[in-house]
Amino acid sequence: MDTKVNDDQGPENQLVYEKMVTLFGYLTLVIAVCLSVFQIWQGISSTISATYFRPIHLTWVLILVFLHYPLISNPRNPLFFIAKVIDLSFCGLIVFAGYRMFVFDYNDINHMLYGLQLPDIIAGISILLLLMEGCRRTVGWVMVFIAMLFLAYSAFGDMLPSDLAIKAYSLQEIIQFQIFSSNGVFGSALGIAATTVFIFVLFGAFLEVTGAGKFFIDLAFSIAGKYRGGPAKAAVLASAGLGSISGSAIANTVTTGSITIPMMKKLGYKPEQAAGIEAAASTGGQIMPPIMGAGAFVMAQFTGVPYSEIMLASIAPAILYFFCTLLYVHLMACKLNLKAVSKTEAIITVMKDGAHHLIPLIFITTLLMMAYSPLLVGVAGCGAILLAAALRKHSRIGLSLFIKGMKNGALMALPISAACGAAGIIVGVVGQTGVGLQFTQFVMDFSGGHMLIALGLICIVALVLGMGLPVTAAYIVLAVMAVPMLNDFGLPLLTAHLIIFWLSQTSNVTPPIALAAFAGAGVANANPMKSSVEAFKLAGGLFIIPIMMAYTNLVSPGASMLDLGFSIIQTLAVIVAIAVSIEGYFIDKMNAIERGLAFLTIPIILLSPFNIGVIGILIVIGLMLFQIRNKRTKSQL
Repeated sequence: MDTKVNDDQGPENQLVYEKMVTLFGYLTLVIAVCLSVFQIWQGISSTISATYFRPIHLTWVLILVFLHYPLISNPRNPLFFIAKVIDLSFCGLIVFAGYRMFVFDYNDINHMLYGLQLPDIIAGISILLLLMEGCRRTVGWVMVFIAMLFLAYSAFGDMLPSDLAIKAYSLQEIIQFQIFSSNGVFGSALGIAATTVFIFVLFGAFLEVTGAGKFFIDLAFSIAGKYRGGPAKAAVLASAGLGSISGSAIANTVTTGSITIPMMKKLGYKPEQAAGIEAAASTGGQIMPPIMGAGAFVMAQFTGVPYSEIMLASIAPAILYFFCTLLYVHLMACKLNLKAVSKTEAIITVMKDGAHHLIPLIFITTLLMMAYSPLLVGVAGCGAILLAAALRKHSRIGLSLFIKGMKNGALMALPISAACGAAGIIVGVVGQTGVGLQFTQFVMDFSGGHMLIALGLICIVALVLGMGLPVTAAYIVLAVMAVPMLNDFGLPLLTAHLIIFWLSQTSNVTPPIALAAFAGAGVANANPMKSSVEAFKLAGGLFIIPIMMAYTNLVSPGASMLDLGFSIIQTLAVIVAIAVSIEGYFIDKMNAIERGLAFLTIPIILLSPFNIGVIGILIVIGLMLFQIRNKRTKSQL
């Protein structure tokens, strides 16, 4: 009898839990849409000051995190109900903490003289702990570990050896600095994530629901599909267009790769090559104007340089990066003797169906170039997407797709805001303790004053950080620690930040943990590690171009067009020399002497000792002409 009762109760309990999942799903939808509405309203009106707006944003974000990323998602788990209670308790606790932040009187100096009240201390501790839990759920343990390590350093730094020791800060001092000021969690990193970045993520979500993403992929195939290795080249072009909008290498890999990777495999590329090509191309999307990754907006805040100037400075390096990736793709296709796709859709047909999707991009690019606020440009861009989509019947969206776009935009922004909040902790500790100066001195001493060695050390740190941090968070941490050191080498502020920004992207394609490559491997059903090796090779521009930024006038403010042109030629020559020496193929298959000569030109051009870089450029040109003549000779035999 007892057994029968238990059997009957099982399905009933299961039904209750499934209804609970549905209820939480609707709750998440409503809160996410309301967050997007609130963000757009704030973007237009700027009614709430940053001091209060940032805590409201983070409170809203963490509530969504605890609902959308539940502690236990499987209704069959016996602890499912308890986990839901915990999630709701976290939501209630963050609402309490957010309320205390909202009613806190920053003009009253009593908290500076006599300390915080007990409810404020509890609220501050709650925000720190819940932010760590939100980061754990959205971006993983590594971000949590690094943030907690920095907090521990500020609390117990006096126990370390003298070279690393600092004044230890009490719990109240940490809470005051990290929570009840604009120097920690609610600093500029979260400020950018809560304003400009959120709006442009929403912009990308609207582009997806209106079909603009598919248009960019189709346009890329119509342009490059008819050439040798066409699908791979189309993947690079599509990822350049789509990635500059989405700002996420992993999302771009999965989105574009679901179409391009099967076509590459069908054409003859190995699964690992197809995954690597897509990962390298998608990573490049984050450095491609007009809409670069979230880190570019943070850079504008850190440097005080208008976003339009950052965008202009990034055009030449971004084009060079995609040239590098396309070159590897072409050389692979030649070595494998791959043919072009037999049939591609005509460009005129694709443009006829979707040219109106270009209107929002042209619109926001124009506004950004006119130095309008990126936040207002993003809001205007969201409106432009909807208006442009309404011009054609097949792209016009109804209420359901509009709500889907609003929801997706909010949910895609959750990991960014959580990571930027945690990155603010690190930035705060660096400012409070002065550890950044110690890091700068350590790198300077270890490098012996040689900038190339220092760049290598920064690159290693970027790779280690990138194994567990989102690109934006890795950039923020590196910028705070390493930019002063690059300034000491005489590099301009913008150049130093762009170098750090580029090196922060490398973790997506570098073994042993290459997140974009692993995502591509999943789509391609390929070996993840082999895919990451291919991606690392194809994304070589991420390592080469920052070095050229440091040693040439590639992004130097105020450089003449002549200096910029020569820097571009130098960089092109280095990219070609590295690619052909690795692949053993240029215009035709290369012998050992030709490969060795190509390899020898790399340090000559890269570092240009005794100003002989032009000799390396001439060697590359000579190799190309020699190979062209040899190939013509072979074809005549």
